[in-house]
Amino acid sequence: MTSSFEFSTYPARLSDAERDKALMVLRDGVARGRLSHDTFVRRMELALAARHADELAALVADLPREKRLSRAVLGSVEAVSAFTVRLRRAWQAERLPKLLLPHPGQTHPLRIGRDPANGLRLNHETVSRVHAELFRQGEMWVLRDLGSTNGTTVNGRRVTGAIVVREGDLVAFGRMGFRLAVS
Repeated sequence: MTSSFEFSTYPARLSDAERDKALMVLRDGVARGRLSHDTFVRRMELALAARHADELAALVADLPREKRLSRAVLGSVEAVSAFTVRLRRAWQAERLPKLLLPHPGQTHPLRIGRDPANGLRLNHETVSRVHAELFRQGEMWVLRDLGSTNGTTVNGRRVTGAIVVREGDLVAFGRMGFRLAVS
C-alpha cells in the first residue's frame, strides 16, 4: 500500500503593503470624485477585511491608476504651487504695518479692540469692541484672544486662549493684519 500526501495550498496572506496600495487607489478615487464618500467607506472596510489579492483587485478595478510619470508631474505642479503660495505670503507679510511690542517695563496689558478705552484702538468692522490683549510674562510676550467674534490669528493659526508671540510674527485681529516688531 502506497500512501501519498497531498497538501492543500492556500494563497499567500495579503501583505500590509498590498492593502495600503489598494487603500491609496481608493483615496485617490474619492479625491478625484470617482467614488462617493459612502462607497469609499464601504470599500475601505472590505479592503481591510480582504483575505486574497483578487478581492482587493475587484475593489479597485473600476478606478484608474496613476502612472509614475503622471504622479511625478502632479508632484512637481504641487511643489511649484506650494512655493508660489509661500512666496505670496512672504511678500504680503513684508507689506503689513508693524505693531510695536510694548516697552518691557510696562506692567499693564495692552488691550486691543474698537472700544476707545483700549490701548490700541482698531476701528474696523471685523474687530470686536474688546478683541485681544498683549502682555509680557517673564521674558515672553503673550497674546490672548478675549472671546472676539472674528478671531485672532498668529502666523495664520487661530488663537484659542493665549499664545506666546515673538518679533516678526504675523498677527491679525479680525481682518486687520500686523507684523510684530520691537521698537
